[in-house]
Amino acid sequence: MLGPWLIDASAWVVGLGAAIVARFDLDMRAAPLSATAVAVLAAVIMHTVIGHQQFLYRGRYGFGTFEEVRAVFTTVLAVVLVLFAVDLAMVDRPVPLSSALVGGPVALVFMFGARYLRRLQHERRLRPDAAQATPVLLFGAGSAGQGLVRSMLRDRDSAYVPVGFLDDNPAKRRLRIDGVPVLGNRGDIAAAIGHTGARTLIFAAANVDASVIREIRRTTLEAGASFKVVPPVGELLDRTVRAADVRDVKVSDLLGRHQIDTDLDAIAGYLKGKRVLVTGAGGSIGSELCRQLDRFGPAELMMLDRDESALHAVQLSLRGKGLLDTDETILADLRDAEGVKAIFAERRPQVVFHAAALKHLPLLETHPGEAVKSNVWGTQTVLEAAAAVGVERFVNISTDKAANPTSVLGYSKRITERLTAYAAMITEGTFLSVRFGNVLGSRGSVLKAFAAQIDAGGPITVTDPEVTRYFMTVQEAVQLVIQAAAIGRDGEALVLEMGEPVRIAQVAQQMAEQADQPVKIVYTGLRHGEKLAEDLFGDGEEDSRPLHPMISHVAVPPVRPYEARGLSAYGDRVRVVKEMVELSESKPARGTVGRQAGKPTSGLRARA
Repeated sequence: MLGPWLIDASAWVVGLGAAIVARFDLDMRAAPLSATAVAVLAAVIMHTVIGHQQFLYRGRYGFGTFEEVRAVFTTVLAVVLVLFAVDLAMVDRPVPLSSALVGGPVALVFMFGARYLRRLQHERRLRPDAAQATPVLLFGAGSAGQGLVRSMLRDRDSAYVPVGFLDDNPAKRRLRIDGVPVLGNRGDIAAAIGHTGARTLIFAAANVDASVIREIRRTTLEAGASFKVVPPVGELLDRTVRAADVRDVKVSDLLGRHQIDTDLDAIAGYLKGKRVLVTGAGGSIGSELCRQLDRFGPAELMMLDRDESALHAVQLSLRGKGLLDTDETILADLRDAEGVKAIFAERRPQVVFHAAALKHLPLLETHPGEAVKSNVWGTQTVLEAAAAVGVERFVNISTDKAANPTSVLGYSKRITERLTAYAAMITEGTFLSVRFGNVLGSRGSVLKAFAAQIDAGGPITVTDPEVTRYFMTVQEAVQLVIQAAAIGRDGEALVLEMGEPVRIAQVAQQMAEQADQPVKIVYTGLRHGEKLAEDLFGDGEEDSRPLHPMISHVAVPPVRPYEARGLSAYGDRVRVVKEMVELSESKPARGTVGRQAGKPTSGLRARA
């Protein structure tokens, strides 16, 4: 790398020469020119040798990077110290003692200045063509916004060129980021659009209340600009945001964003190097679990599902290929008890996330026996298989419908919570449940139903104008599930913070407003088993958050497995539902409470 070396050699000529000549008041006849030339030559040779050892001219560092700056500084400091020591040791000093102390910093300034100008020139060449790219404002001058601006300014082919920031933080009012100024706050959106000619505003702030996102979007559209967003942190899986990530707004964005504070060390502690199995791996929750669990370096990630197409899809999203020819995908049905137990015995998972379940409320109201066979008996099968191989941690994915249940889905999931609590009493390892509400974008979610109705031309059907539900994105829900599993205690149900409940009619209205054509909203009335408003906590359960501000811990009364096995699944519908109601509400039998300490290791079947 001849260019950087020539710059540094020239800097020593300028630095030492200027320091010595200045010491003699610019009198060239009085200055020791021969000694100066020797000192410069010595400095250049030492700089070359030390710089070579620092990999300064061997292609290790990008030109003008912080790593190269550190190496340059270290090299110059070493040369200065050697020159000063040699000059100090000589009785008849050939050059003034101050020459190295003054000349070194002057040379360093020239080295840094040349690198800065070269880097600035390079970055200007990378900037998008202002005549071709869309001028944009960014709302949010935090880490996401700053990273996005740098991504835009270093991509010649970027579709966007940033012309300004907006941020509600007064401390950022006069900030400039890579030359892009902060022009004001949300109240200045219209003025900033008019002043800069921006045609798009990109929302790049995290953990913002839904009302703020809706307000900024409305103001932007009224000012004549389009509104786009960058994905929340959870969707990026710790990857730095890029210009290519900018997308149109989704209804999930308009319902709010939550930055999840996860304890990565605690999570990695129970997942890294462990054999992890996920049931229902092809579903919305299961597939996202697999994607996020894979980040923590498990020794083996086993993805179990009865749907081969779903397994293909999750492997494709995780590995970039879906050949289905590895041991990580397991095709099995939880109703096949012997098959499931054989899989556990062979693969011996250490951590299990049980996400497999039937969840469509109206179908289960019509076919309650299917909820018994899949949700209740299937969960008990997995619990027994997990106990038999001594899993370290078992996480049962539950739902807010298990709190004060009024539907077949709610009854079945409440029973699974109680079965998990019983397993926690008599089995080694930690067995717990995690309860949360509606997951945005999951299969069968209201958003997908509304989107399909809009695509068909409408109408959008809403059960009741006052019905409310708790919502969370699948990324947020899974982050909290993984965190909850790290801190959960035996037999508990952990309830995830879902924010404020959202009126479904409001969601429908927002989606209708984004439709390409007018769409009607029709109210059909609550279906059998549905509540007007969901509960996160059942009667007698307290909202206690001792370990994490977004995770509540509630006690769950256990129920014996033989009681669940005794449910009817093939009889009269009314009878099946009645038995589920009774079991979900039954008081625990004597001798099944408070026995977690000193749990036996004989497994579930021995005590069932």
